[in-house]
Amino acid sequence: MNVLMTDQQPQHAVLAADPDWWRGAVIYQIYPRSFQDSNNDGIGDLSGIIHRLGHIADLGVDAIWISPFFKSPMKDFGYDVSDYRDVDPMFGSLGDFDALIERAHELGIKVLIDLVLSHTSDEHPWFKDSRDNHDGARRDWYVWADAKPDGTPPNNWLSIFGGSAWEWDGGRMQYYLHNFLTSQPDLNLHSPDVQDALLDVVRFWLNRGVDGFRLDTINFYFHDDKLRDNPALPPEDRNDTIAPSVNPYNWQDHLHDKNRPENLAFLKRFRAVLDEFPAATSVGEVGDAQRGLEIQAEYTSGGDKVHMCYDFAFLSNAYPTGTRVANVLEKFERVASDGWACWAYSNHDVVRHTSRWNLSDPAQRAYAALLMAMRGSVCLYQGEELGLTEAYVPFEELQDPYGIRFWPKFKGRDGCRTPIPWVQDNRNGGFSGGKPWLPMAMEHLEKAVAKQEQEPEGMLAFYRAMIAFRATQPALSKGTLQVAAHDDNSITLIRTHDDTRVLCALNLSDDAIPLMIPEGDWTTCTDAPFSADTTDTHLAPWQALFATAPA
Repeated sequence: MNVLMTDQQPQHAVLAADPDWWRGAVIYQIYPRSFQDSNNDGIGDLSGIIHRLGHIADLGVDAIWISPFFKSPMKDFGYDVSDYRDVDPMFGSLGDFDALIERAHELGIKVLIDLVLSHTSDEHPWFKDSRDNHDGARRDWYVWADAKPDGTPPNNWLSIFGGSAWEWDGGRMQYYLHNFLTSQPDLNLHSPDVQDALLDVVRFWLNRGVDGFRLDTINFYFHDDKLRDNPALPPEDRNDTIAPSVNPYNWQDHLHDKNRPENLAFLKRFRAVLDEFPAATSVGEVGDAQRGLEIQAEYTSGGDKVHMCYDFAFLSNAYPTGTRVANVLEKFERVASDGWACWAYSNHDVVRHTSRWNLSDPAQRAYAALLMAMRGSVCLYQGEELGLTEAYVPFEELQDPYGIRFWPKFKGRDGCRTPIPWVQDNRNGGFSGGKPWLPMAMEHLEKAVAKQEQEPEGMLAFYRAMIAFRATQPALSKGTLQVAAHDDNSITLIRTHDDTRVLCALNLSDDAIPLMIPEGDWTTCTDAPFSADTTDTHLAPWQALFATAPA
């Protein structure tokens, strides 16, 4: 870590020496294809990220998570890896990545990269060898199974991208498992050799200087080796937090194709590798519509598996009323008392939350403040700090195979992946001098970074202030949580750390509400980006009060 140590040491320099830095950290997700293009080919790249790291440092976050940049045929835009140890030329080179690490560390920013360990591309040499050499060393590195006597797939498992999760291979004369695209065959982690190979990949990137990993689809690593059918899920229990309602994936209770208990032993092996690098961390994506919080608890408890996980509790369409938020937070405290969550509203797979929940600017600020007040770490998705809405991408410009398959009822994930607007007076928003891989949303130009730099009351200024305030209050990043009060229109949290309590009272409605302050010698936090005061009798619409008191 190349951080100059001075008398006025920055917050990040302190965190750099702290192996527990991840607990309560604010992590900024970069979708590299859409962040900044440095060579005018219309696709963002690693050099572009380096160019824009100043924006991220000014935002005040602790770390970045970079979505996959590995070699890939890009059928799922990098989540189909063909070489775990190299950078796809469209993003640059390993030298560019090394330069990114160095510059981020100079700015006090940790770097997490996105590891896809559950599956590879069908163009990965491992899969080609497994498919072509039936008696070779890698014959069982993927999930192969014979057809039923009538030639149909081995069981009823479904793909998240639609249809059966099994694809017939005429060369091997067997089916292979794919939980996603047919070009994304699932690795067989029941094989110790596969586990060893993946853990070698983990060591490769840690030795290269990364500070940790975001683990894609962490609960998909293992399948039931008996290949038992999944039971049906009652209609009243179905929801679309993982797959949209056009897809019957959520008509099954996924007991056997994911969420397997064998995963716990592998996660312990993974954690042992990370523990060789004391400040490295990990955050797992739990994709499950029924038991996400319970799986988070399993995977983050005990200090011997992953450090933190997130599920889709706040990435779903369900509107986050005060009651719903309280229920989620209290349930997590109940089932994961020694675990750690990483909360998020938006990412590269879901409609941007501003549009998904139809939030006004004041509502966006209130919900951002609530996110920063929760117990756990926080993930922000690029553009969230600008207040970006979901973009409309016409069918003829669509790139996402998920959207192309299910258009028009489900328009895919491209609307949250359009390029970041850096300047207002350019039709590509300063993202690229060439034609962007996805169109720049014209309405986003009004929210460009350069324009908001001149707006002291703008959304960008608010996010900077809210993140800075959180950094001054250890109770908000590392403290315990008590839900002191809630109803559909409001929520009051008390965070406690050492000898300090922090009160977080939020009005989540268009109407003023009575301000009920719990007993204590509360002092208003005047550095919080809200104007409410402990002397007020009411909280104005979408207003928040932050105050401190002795514990």
